[in-house]
Amino acid sequence: MDSKAPEGKLGVLIPGLGAVSTTFIAGVDAIINGHSAPIGSVTQMATIRLGKRTENRSPKIKEFVPLAELQDLVFGAWDIFEDDGYQAATRAQVLEPQDLERARPLLESVKPMKAVFDKEYVKNLDGVHKKAAPNKMLLAEMLIDDIKSFRKTNNTTRDVMIWCASTEVYIEPSDIHSNLEKFEAAMLANDPLIAPSMIYAYAALKSGVPFLMGAPNLAIDVPAIQELAMAEGLPIAGKDFKTGQTLMKTILAPGLKSRMLGVEGWFSTNILGNRDGEVLDDPGSFKSKEVSKKGALDYILQPDTYPDLYKDLYHKVRINYYPPRGDAKEGWDNIDIFGWMGYKMQIKVDFLCRDSILAAPIVLDLVLFADLALRHKMRGIQEWLSFYFKAPIVGPGLYPEHDIFIQLTKLKNTLRWMMGEELITHVGHEYYDSYE
Repeated sequence: MDSKAPEGKLGVLIPGLGAVSTTFIAGVDAIINGHSAPIGSVTQMATIRLGKRTENRSPKIKEFVPLAELQDLVFGAWDIFEDDGYQAATRAQVLEPQDLERARPLLESVKPMKAVFDKEYVKNLDGVHKKAAPNKMLLAEMLIDDIKSFRKTNNTTRDVMIWCASTEVYIEPSDIHSNLEKFEAAMLANDPLIAPSMIYAYAALKSGVPFLMGAPNLAIDVPAIQELAMAEGLPIAGKDFKTGQTLMKTILAPGLKSRMLGVEGWFSTNILGNRDGEVLDDPGSFKSKEVSKKGALDYILQPDTYPDLYKDLYHKVRINYYPPRGDAKEGWDNIDIFGWMGYKMQIKVDFLCRDSILAAPIVLDLVLFADLALRHKMRGIQEWLSFYFKAPIVGPGLYPEHDIFIQLTKLKNTLRWMMGEELITHVGHEYYDSYE
């Protein structure tokens, strides 16, 4: 079952021209021009085993599946500030001056369109570069017009939209999200339960554009948006890029569980000083992030299945806005574990990471894989992309898989399935059948 080969330019449409998106764009430019290797990108650097171990077939993923070429990417964005990509990257203070200057021509060419934004949903942020309309349906139509204009100007043959904007306040799913008809009526009625990220998702799908949710916002996880994605035959995936502390949790927790070691407590705190930290200083936005970050351990450790090991687990998550740290986030974890005969031990992790540096290759991979899924006619929720998200969206009645090693196996097996290769189970009995 071969995917259609990519032809022409691939548009990358980004709500939010901030630290993550400008670091992503500058990084792509650096890779194209030979200034940097694509470190952190699975699509560009990882290999995939094909067939038996004795066959020694392990091509790079980008040589195995028909991905778009980096030089064929074209970038567009929306933001509440008028700064072009270079100005936004300068303000973000992620990149060193030499890297910023090398990418300056490309970054300056990305001039943001007016955003759909409402301060009620991101209380610690505001700007003047935003759209105004009598209702949310008209705002969606304005975004649809933006997408049409972008396509015409840049002559793109396919497009992908990926949310790199802020975390919105926590919203519970309600009846207006239950189907597309009610959702559209709520947009016309300016219902407060329709957040800006939902409007972007709706506009993207109505425009034939796959949508990827990089924040913990309620958007693609509502039935109405999933119904629209299925009806339009488009891939969707999310949510919340898995970068720093949660990445560590999904690496460490499966290891502890695999050895049947108990966990009594897991205390996590973060300090960060970028715009993300400022936004998360608001309790409403923090609640969205907290729910996203806390879910991983419950699903990995399965306390109901292993009550002797995990039923009393105390899990606390804290995020603190600390401007001097900028984009160099620090995630600190104290893990209280116990082993044989109940004897207690501790693990301490201090991850001094760079949030946007970890997120940028995720953005690249998701854009390329979503375009691959589009050409492969895969519609609706793309669970195989859970590898990249803190809170993976899955189909009704399914629990999300958070174990990063299982997620990677699922991702690679999906690529094998796409290309008609044998799936790898790692049973390996065929190597030993000749033994008597």
